[in-house]
Amino acid sequence: MLDVRRLRLLRELARRGTIAAVAEALSYSPSAVSQQLGVLEREAGLPLLERTGRTVRLTPAGQNLVRHAEAVLERLEEAAADLAEARSGLAGALRIGAFPTATRAIVPAALTALARRHPRLEAMVTETDPAAVAHALRAGDLDVALVHEYDFVPAPREPGIATEPLYREAMYLAAPAAGREPPPDARQRDPEEPAAAGGPGPAEQRAVLRAHADAPWITATPGTLCHTMAVRACEAAGFTPRVRHLVDEFPTVLALVAAGQGVAVVPGLGLPGHADPAVTLTRLRMERRTKLAFRSGSAGHPAVAAFGEALRAALPPEPATGADDGP
Repeated sequence: MLDVRRLRLLRELARRGTIAAVAEALSYSPSAVSQQLGVLEREAGLPLLERTGRTVRLTPAGQNLVRHAEAVLERLEEAAADLAEARSGLAGALRIGAFPTATRAIVPAALTALARRHPRLEAMVTETDPAAVAHALRAGDLDVALVHEYDFVPAPREPGIATEPLYREAMYLAAPAAGREPPPDARQRDPEEPAAAGGPGPAEQRAVLRAHADAPWITATPGTLCHTMAVRACEAAGFTPRVRHLVDEFPTVLALVAAGQGVAVVPGLGLPGHADPAVTLTRLRMERRTKLAFRSGSAGHPAVAAFGEALRAALPPEPATGADDGP
């Protein structure tokens, strides 16, 4: 009989690529992971791994077993959901991942409603970049999470992870108001320089972004979806942004824009409830889409469903910003 815990290790190896990464993610030692995978091979009666020096890759039999493991783990999530539904009332920990703007703008109201309806359910929030959510869900570090994608950065399909659409919001170009513009870039651009790959957007949006091609830019830190979105949007408009500041919190980004330090692309949830006269906001023809993510098979879990219901009730209308709608 194949052991489910060892199947989970094999699946994580298929996703993470190295035994060391699996060990770190699941709080094992590398030797323990290797030992358990060796036991799984004996249970299977076939080689599941090919070892060459320090590298390990799955054999065809190992890859096929991972596909079965996905189905088995999904059914176990469904079984856990059924058992939870049979119990009277929700109780215990619900581990939630959320990116910073959602943590500030949506999650507090949802947690208040959740606590009112299910006082024995202990919601525990960890700020988590969407790029790290899939691994955290599969490892069991999170039960449910908020993730997002942009027009220029679609989210890849993650094995073992299911999502539900939650919220759509507009994107804005934030620039210093008249008299606070940052100094132009000394670098002269070639007017015949072709647009970078990534696919052009509407002509109006390209014109809005190109008007700031020589300005310094403020983006999130490299490796985040927000950083990739800003760079790709600029590249689609025909230029590569000259990044001056790397900041992940949008209120801080807007404070730097107000100080004349550069321009930035900001989602609606990242905007304050009142307009700052030092910042000009121009609505772009692109959007950010927020989704609820959880392990496949756990959509019917009462705690996951209750949190999703509380989130939907807490969603704000698109923030009133006084922003220019652009051309």
